[in-house]
Amino acid sequence: MAEQARVTSLEAVESFRSHLIVYLSQVRPLLEEVSAGSVRTRMWLENDQRVYWENHIRRRQKELQEANQNLFAARLGSLKHETSAEYLLVQRAKRQLEDAETKLRVVKRWNRDYDGRVQPLVKQMEKLHTILTNDMVKAVAFLTQAVGTLAAYSEVKPETGREET
Repeated sequence: MAEQARVTSLEAVESFRSHLIVYLSQVRPLLEEVSAGSVRTRMWLENDQRVYWENHIRRRQKELQEANQNLFAARLGSLKHETSAEYLLVQRAKRQLEDAETKLRVVKRWNRDYDGRVQPLVKQMEKLHTILTNDMVKAVAFLTQAVGTLAAYSEVKPETGREET
């Protein structure tokens, strides 16, 4: 009745454990990088992009003002009508200013909506990170202990003194 257990997949358990360790060592830094990227994107939106487009709008307003002055000067100069070149420059400056204002509105909207869109995903990542840093470390320890226990068990010799009845 007391037969020796046939432990034939000890190498498979050890292989799985080592692959799990490699996986954990690769995925944790990636999750940390994604989390840091989320923070960097938030700061980029709040600071860099907002400031960039506000400055860009000021430049475009100045260009529009200069184009309007040139158009006005062309109208006054020798009492002739404005030239099409000055008129086109004013129209182009208006379009560029409108584009810059639109982009600033988009950046402001993203600033407002960023947390609502990104935070649920960040929370899921944090849960995964917690699982990887806590539960999977315990799993590796369990597998290490299981490999040791199975290795010791596979070395046990069956009792030869008893006979079955």
